[in-house]
Amino acid sequence: MKQVVVGILAHVDAGKTTLSEAMLYRSGGIRSLGRVDHGDAFLDTDDMEKRRGITIFSKQAVIEYHDVRISLLDTPGHVDFSAEMERTLRVLDYAILVVGGSDGVQGYTETLWRLLERYRVPTFVFVNKMDAVGADHDALLDQLQRRFGDGCIDFGGAPAPGEREDVAMLDEAAMDEYLEAGVISADRLRAMIAERHLFPCYFGSALKLDGVDGMLDGLAKYTRRPEYPAEFGARVFNIAHDRQGNRLTWLKVTGGELPVKTLLTNERDGMSSEGTWHEKADQLRIYSGAKFTLADSAPAGTICAATGLTRTFPGEGLGFEADAGEPVLEPVLTYTVLPGGYDIHKALLALRELDDEDPLLHVVWDERLQEIRLQLMGAVQLEIIQQMMHDRFGLDVQFGPGTILYKETVAAPIEGVGHFEPLRHYAEAHILLEPTGEGSGLSYATTCSEDVLDRNWQRLILTHLQEKEHLGVLTGSPITDMRLTLVTARAHLKHTEGGDFRQATYRAIRQGLMRARERGDCRLLEPWYRFRLEVPQDMLGRAMADIQRMSGSFDQPQTDGDHAVLEGAAPVSEMRDYAMGVNAYTHGQGHIVCTFGGYHPCHNAEEVIEEAAYDPESDLENTPDSVFCAHGAGYPVKWNDVESHMHLPLQTE
Repeated sequence: MKQVVVGILAHVDAGKTTLSEAMLYRSGGIRSLGRVDHGDAFLDTDDMEKRRGITIFSKQAVIEYHDVRISLLDTPGHVDFSAEMERTLRVLDYAILVVGGSDGVQGYTETLWRLLERYRVPTFVFVNKMDAVGADHDALLDQLQRRFGDGCIDFGGAPAPGEREDVAMLDEAAMDEYLEAGVISADRLRAMIAERHLFPCYFGSALKLDGVDGMLDGLAKYTRRPEYPAEFGARVFNIAHDRQGNRLTWLKVTGGELPVKTLLTNERDGMSSEGTWHEKADQLRIYSGAKFTLADSAPAGTICAATGLTRTFPGEGLGFEADAGEPVLEPVLTYTVLPGGYDIHKALLALRELDDEDPLLHVVWDERLQEIRLQLMGAVQLEIIQQMMHDRFGLDVQFGPGTILYKETVAAPIEGVGHFEPLRHYAEAHILLEPTGEGSGLSYATTCSEDVLDRNWQRLILTHLQEKEHLGVLTGSPITDMRLTLVTARAHLKHTEGGDFRQATYRAIRQGLMRARERGDCRLLEPWYRFRLEVPQDMLGRAMADIQRMSGSFDQPQTDGDHAVLEGAAPVSEMRDYAMGVNAYTHGQGHIVCTFGGYHPCHNAEEVIEEAAYDPESDLENTPDSVFCAHGAGYPVKWNDVESHMHLPLQTE
């Protein structure tokens, strides 16, 4: 039987979970049809989901229909949980993008489309709620083709897709078949879908089971069996805990086979032994809704939840699979936890468990201020975290107002030096900090010869570069968009221990940043939103003036019926509350959708730096100074005097 992993994606309230429910019902997977608004949907298994009527956590259901076995993953639709949705994309063979018949393509729908394009996921489209007032088949198909391209073809009507000239025109091989035989073969259609040249569209109403059989038939007929290598590989896409507190590692086997009780590891060639783990997969659970069956083995293509693994994280690769890169969608607001009458350390332990499930929370304990900070997408996620703290841990915590999450980078290469030599300890490290362009994140390398420093020490330094969130020296914000390269270092045969290079490495990065600041080469970055703003035509001037006032930019205004459409970008700090303003001045007729648009130079950097009043030399947890040894005792040396004491010369200047 052909086995495929299919994800369902949509903007909130498009009817995604209702479609999942209808597919399960029509395929015989469930006997009665549940409803999201009644709180009895098969895939809304969490109490919070039932109360709110939205999907918060990705869920699996297994559908067997004709000759295909579908592992269906229902993903969250609200923008605040988009990180969970994005992690799921890495394990999909196909996706169903659900569009609301009355709403059409929304701003967040376009964000989902761009993500599907980025991850190269073949996509089917289901236009739902066609029974709603104002739903127009032809207008919706025209909108899909305008926004997503001519590859969006209605597969539900006549003539059949293989007999259509507009389908043949999408692909050269298809055109050859069409001209020669007057029809395009099913194999060619499957190939066009897999290559993202063709996007089958189905129209219907999931609640009334209209069009659902056509969607299932399409998945059975036009998907193809993925090919997997014989070598073992797996991608971790989610971490969760069951009601008994067991830690579940959700993964897709992408090669070979995973028998139960297998000893798994994250060990890689060239990796320091300090961060490696070896753990057994005690159980392999195949979930469908809230229930699961235990499997003795998971062949390639299987989605399962493994117990017994305590060190895995979302985005991790096992076997031949590499770890995932940085997500496209990430939090832009940081919040301080107000524990009320509870012990703050008890709250920290609870949040650490939630951080284990969603690493983008970035739960940080600030020793100096004795406070917990975490990063969130928005107000709905904030409410969910509060509810989870209450339901799972019995803690009623509050949060301070959200503040913008800034980042820092450098504008020119700079070499930093860190030396750590209290009595009977020794390590010196030289780290080159180089800018790598907007959105590139952090990367790590070594150019140090093994004749200068043993390979094991080099691996350890690379681990230290990656294990911590290093802070900049302008506002104490995390650094990004640079390559950190070990250029030289020195160990002592007798006195060097593992922790010595940790200290030297941390200090080298900070010393390099202080040198860059002294030269005027540090840059403050702020998050920007990409926005799509729809307002009545007579209010376009007001909207354009607002965007300019917010230091934003926009493309040429477009017309969509009696509305004008502006697309562009603006700083999150200026635009975060603008949705309420749009609603007010358009009297509810305007609409704005904002999505994360990356980090760009801060539009009011001097003001933000002055307000932060951050003193990098007083931040003892992240000191730029070094420690040298003389006459049997260690003594501190300020960052700007380290070069006159260092034991190795600068390599790049």
